[in-house]
Amino acid sequence: MTRSSHEDNEDNDSYVDSPVDSPVSAADAANSAALAGSASPTGPTGPDAAAVADLRAADSASAARAVSHELRCLEAAEGVRVLLAVESGSRAWGFESPDSDFDVRFVYVRPIEYYLRLQSTRDVLEWRLDEVLDVSGWDLDKALRLMRGANPSLFEWLASPIVYAEDPAFAVVRELAAECFSPVASAHHYLSMGRNHLAALAGETVRLKKCLYTMRAILAARWVVAERAPAPMLLRDLVDAELEESMKGLAAELLEAKAVAGECDEYPRIPALSTWAASAVAELEEDVAALVPKPKMAWERLNDVFLGFLDMDRTPVGDSR
Repeated sequence: MTRSSHEDNEDNDSYVDSPVDSPVSAADAANSAALAGSASPTGPTGPDAAAVADLRAADSASAARAVSHELRCLEAAEGVRVLLAVESGSRAWGFESPDSDFDVRFVYVRPIEYYLRLQSTRDVLEWRLDEVLDVSGWDLDKALRLMRGANPSLFEWLASPIVYAEDPAFAVVRELAAECFSPVASAHHYLSMGRNHLAALAGETVRLKKCLYTMRAILAARWVVAERAPAPMLLRDLVDAELEESMKGLAAELLEAKAVAGECDEYPRIPALSTWAASAVAELEEDVAALVPKPKMAWERLNDVFLGFLDMDRTPVGDSR
């Protein structure tokens, strides 16, 4: 799934818990490769159709174990420690299709020496991208900078109902995030998404996932305006809290259809949805414009947290688990 351009904008004001601290083993690598269709723990060499189907059809516990194996391989190959790993996208939003991939996002930290180099270093890890697994993450320093800017994508990671791994020490980052959250940034982000998807609803045919993306963005914006808090990830929760009763039947039908449809399946245009979405976006414009921004967090607090993780990394973070 293509990630939003908001993900990397640190100045923007606008998804079974499995540990990954044990060393990678040959069995872990083999299991991950077999379940996900990869011939190597360092990335896919080409998907195997049977293995792909197996992982997508697997129960949540089996899928979580496969992702955990992949994270162990990543840690061993890259020399990093994964602090948080979650599901994002349609599986975390509660409207995946049978052929939906797994969008795994993570935050990691490297040994202190990495951050003391004179040459420029990357703060992103793109571990693998195929039709089943999309695994990528941000260095902790990048995540903290983006958090200070109230980056909406990071807050979605933090709200994911599917957590594959989380170090107890990451709790301090969550505490700071609660203070960094900006209703202005979040509401503008969701309103922009809703506005940009309107055109996709106006054609002769529409993709169900675009319909649900649009509905979720609008309802999330309503939530943020009303609650001044991060929106729930699950679309069903937003439907219950923010959608008009007259539209809930249609929402239920769309969710039911998406559960058995392909990601790219198209359906005839839904006039009731496009009319509702256009009206809802227009109403939100004024509400979102009235939100007042708040000052950003002082760098010193973020620096202290970052340096704390680097000190901790002198003895593996996993020792505290």
